[in-house]
Amino acid sequence: MELNSLTAISPVDGRYANKTEALRPIFSEFGLMRARVEVEVRWFQMLSELEAIKEVPKFSESANQLLDKIVRDFSLADAQRIKDIEKTTNHDVKAVEYFLKEKIADCAELVSVSEFIHFACTSEDINNLSYALMLNQARDEILLPTMQQLIAAITQLAHDNAELPLMSRTHGQPASPTTLGKEMANFVHRLKRQRDQLKQVDITGKINGAVGNYNAHFAAYPEVAWPDVAKSFVERLGLVWNPYTTQIEPHDCIAEYYAPIIRFNNILLDFNRDIWGYIALGHFKQKTIAGEIGSSTMPHKVNPIDFENSEGNLGIANSLFSHLADKLQVSRWQRDLSDSTALR
Repeated sequence: MELNSLTAISPVDGRYANKTEALRPIFSEFGLMRARVEVEVRWFQMLSELEAIKEVPKFSESANQLLDKIVRDFSLADAQRIKDIEKTTNHDVKAVEYFLKEKIADCAELVSVSEFIHFACTSEDINNLSYALMLNQARDEILLPTMQQLIAAITQLAHDNAELPLMSRTHGQPASPTTLGKEMANFVHRLKRQRDQLKQVDITGKINGAVGNYNAHFAAYPEVAWPDVAKSFVERLGLVWNPYTTQIEPHDCIAEYYAPIIRFNNILLDFNRDIWGYIALGHFKQKTIAGEIGSSTMPHKVNPIDFENSEGNLGIANSLFSHLADKLQVSRWQRDLSDSTALR
């Protein structure tokens, strides 16, 4: 059956696809493949800059341009080719390596050193940096702008209704007077704090081999200051270097990344329930839209479905964020694979 919004198993790609489509290029399998290609290519290029690795001379401008083009022009067809290679390798990261070898096949300069693609890397070296790039991009391009858009809308409500009286309620009972603007400002202040905390999260990465000790690196080139190389490489990607890891980057930063999102969502949950309550009390009236049906049997009704849907979806999102924040920080000894399926 062809996949579309009607045949998708998850409403994320079905009923709510128009709400999440901006995330597809980043968090889809295509997005993960593209990030892996970028990490592999940048590592390959960095090796060519290390004078101690004489087997990999500094790449010419044309060779670097070809590699840059592979990253820049990565397409759905490229992703499908990686998927086809994986049918043989049964290994997703190795398939990326083989794909890159195909893409440089017409460049003799790069072919001669192609075995240095993925040099000294474990799959997790590529994966942790790829996920980190995805999280970084999503934060900068989608999450923070969306948070700010929401904050701006509630801020406008606060300003427009700064002097509009509102009966406050404690324990569900009428209490002292307040203003609608002030109650909206409360939410703005809380949401801004969580947005700012998300901004400040350091997204970390590592590229130090099979158990985090640069074993293969030093065995091949003991004279290279590999920790310095790793630090420089990770920082070039716009990430923060984590010097102490096992085979995996411990994912603490992902838990830190999710925490302010969970709190932001909880504040929105609080907002939804308050607005729902104000509607129930008759303080707010919902607009009727021609052609829309509020109830299948009670046509006079306009139900607060957007707030109720938001409440349900926020709960699901937070349950996933909470599980991942707990799960990803725990791995047996130098690693087990249980984080891999969770990250996907």
